[in-house]
Amino acid sequence: MVVLQFLITHVFGVAAIFLALIALTGLLLQKKSFSDIISGTFKTAVGVIILQQGAGILVGSILPLAGGISAATPGGASAPSMADSLFMEMYAFEIGIAMIFGFLLNLLVARFTKWKAVFLTGHMLYWFPFVFVAVGVTAGLTGVPLLIASTLTTAIYYIVAPNLVRPYVRDVTGDDSFTLGHPSTVFVLLGGFLAGKFGDKSKSTEDINIPSGLRFLKEIAISGSLLVMITYAIVALILFLMGISPVEQFGLGEAAALFSFIIVSGITFGAGLTILLLGVRMMIAEIVPAFTGIQEKLIPKAIPAYDCPLLFPYAPNAVIIGFIISTIVSVIVIVITAPLGIFRYAVIPIVITCFFEVGTAAVVGNARGGRRGAYIASVACGIVLVFLMGFSLPFVENTIADWLLIFGGQDFSLWAIIQGLILNVLPI
Repeated sequence: MVVLQFLITHVFGVAAIFLALIALTGLLLQKKSFSDIISGTFKTAVGVIILQQGAGILVGSILPLAGGISAATPGGASAPSMADSLFMEMYAFEIGIAMIFGFLLNLLVARFTKWKAVFLTGHMLYWFPFVFVAVGVTAGLTGVPLLIASTLTTAIYYIVAPNLVRPYVRDVTGDDSFTLGHPSTVFVLLGGFLAGKFGDKSKSTEDINIPSGLRFLKEIAISGSLLVMITYAIVALILFLMGISPVEQFGLGEAAALFSFIIVSGITFGAGLTILLLGVRMMIAEIVPAFTGIQEKLIPKAIPAYDCPLLFPYAPNAVIIGFIISTIVSVIVIVITAPLGIFRYAVIPIVITCFFEVGTAAVVGNARGGRRGAYIASVACGIVLVFLMGFSLPFVENTIADWLLIFGGQDFSLWAIIQGLILNVLPI
């Protein structure tokens, strides 16, 4: 148990260490020089840390926005939940077993079948079994049945999802250097399919005509910052008109601070995006060549499945388009559905999902259907994420409902629904 807990917490659960070890293994198998091995291993870890810090800055800059939008949208009954930290503590063994054995099954399938994707997104290796164990607990499972159900679901996800999106990722990158190991699969498949059917590849999001006097908007850090500032200002105005104090909602001490808060939040978003993209480029430059050793020696033709920000540099404008459009659309859907009582529990806007998962789908939509494809993908995903969230909450009530409200609405929610329905039918 001590060894297992160490592996879960301090190796698999730490993306920088886990991916650095993958790079180290690949470089050793290629018999690189000592200098190249040390350089490639450490640069991979540094790239991952930079990526994570950028993502953390992004999340921190838009979380208050999510709270503001939630305050302005219709409410309802909240799903009963426990703190995610408490759930982790109570079910650490089950989560760890599902993660370790799910990953081992993924390696075996990649080694001996044509399904070659290897799930390597460190933190997601943990979060998927975390969700699947929660669904099992909500369904009333304990002991061995809980271990079997969560391990099998984890393994199936690790194997199936990255392989399904592989051709869509190839449309973006132009090669098979990696696929996605991330809960954006459902949106990539949906958005990519619709973009391919109804899009127009002749006009890309990255070729949007901008007047010479506004050329600065082609800098993604600047355009992203301005869009977030405008969004915050609009939300603050809506809150004010509804009789809700935006100053109190955003946790500010005085009204005058609202101006600087909006400006700094936007600039922080741009800074986070810049840092994230820097980390992506650094990580890709090291981990992709290093993984060649594993492809050649251990798992022939293996395809690594990485985090979604690795697609962002291919169409950064599409990421922002996906974020803005899906946020607006999801809020509209929540306002429309709330009075109808479609969902058992209240649903709130999931701004983080709108940025990372729908942004990824918009990149794929742009690759398969150009600018129009990105728009279509963003709208469709903005609608679907609300329904996925609303229908998934009952399957994690009394466990991780609060956590899912912040980080769900995509594969976490879809697979929670699938697993929950199966467990409710099986005589376990």
